[in-house]
Amino acid sequence: MPLVPSYIKKLKKYKPGKSIQEAELNNDGIKYIKLSSNENPHGSSPLAIKAIEKTYKNLNRYPDASGYQLRSKLAEKFKVEIENVTIGSGSEGIMSTIMRTFLLDDDEIIGTEGSFVGFRVLANASGRKIIWVPMRDRRYDLQEMAKKITDYTKIIYIANPDNPMGTYVTKSDFDAFYNHVPDRVLIILDEAYYEYAKHQSDYPDSMLYRYDNVITLRTFSKAYGLGGLRLGYGLAHKDLIENLNKVKAPFEPSMPAQAAGIAALDDTDFLERTVRENQIAREHLFNEFKSLNIKFIVSYTNFITTIWGNSDDADVIVNKLLNKGVIVRKLSSFGWQNCIRISIGTSEENVTLLNALKSIIH
Repeated sequence: MPLVPSYIKKLKKYKPGKSIQEAELNNDGIKYIKLSSNENPHGSSPLAIKAIEKTYKNLNRYPDASGYQLRSKLAEKFKVEIENVTIGSGSEGIMSTIMRTFLLDDDEIIGTEGSFVGFRVLANASGRKIIWVPMRDRRYDLQEMAKKITDYTKIIYIANPDNPMGTYVTKSDFDAFYNHVPDRVLIILDEAYYEYAKHQSDYPDSMLYRYDNVITLRTFSKAYGLGGLRLGYGLAHKDLIENLNKVKAPFEPSMPAQAAGIAALDDTDFLERTVRENQIAREHLFNEFKSLNIKFIVSYTNFITTIWGNSDDADVIVNKLLNKGVIVRKLSSFGWQNCIRISIGTSEENVTLLNALKSIIH
């Protein structure tokens, strides 16, 4: 009997975007901007920062294991009961708990090729059979996913909007898909970029469905600017949440994270400014990319995925941008060898990016 299961030995670990510290190790004297990890370039919610500071004198204590205050605040915001809310260390932390809670030996998972690599790592680490469905026109092919449902299907994962494509599943598409999903199948709707897409008229805000077999995952890492704290939450039927809360790690998330989340939910000014400035910058980058004849996918998130001729072309662009102090992410690990994902930065960072691209292309 091997010590390490074969599916773990074969597992490729999650590889994050290059950090500024990593880039500085190899290039002395260059001032870098990081546009590789879809972070909030405007910092963190000021109210959240103040709340974190107040926790410092109590760090010798464990956080509230039930997360009562934060869960109550989320329940109030989304007009549900506290029994409908769970919290965790980022949405990936809750995904991991979902795997441990609901999967049996013969259960199968349906996911999409080229979508969020973090889920792919967790799914592969479960050791279960996974059906990977290719995208169609760089979007989720829900019709094909519905055809793959069998008596063994337990979990279906949909990132909406998707990372790294930035596209989203519409209301009509989801409604048609849901009609084919048995009640015994759990649908994970990963809405990490919900705040950036919710204003689209045909975006299916999952909180308007309240289906018993759908769990919504959202995060404070993106629009709220709290990626460094790893704080996410899930909304679902109380029976699902009750069992998730049995399995989740105790005392998760941390005390500073819970305090920050509570405060951030009240910081509507910061959230609205983040979304507004992101939208303005996104449209500006769309127009600039068009003028430079850079192919891209229309995104409804805080990043834009660009398309290049082939993998070598993408490598050249990534390396030349890095030499000019701009860190972006080639999407090889996602399965898109000729694509580069570029996070939307501040006005100054976007100017730096565009100037670098112009000099490279010209």
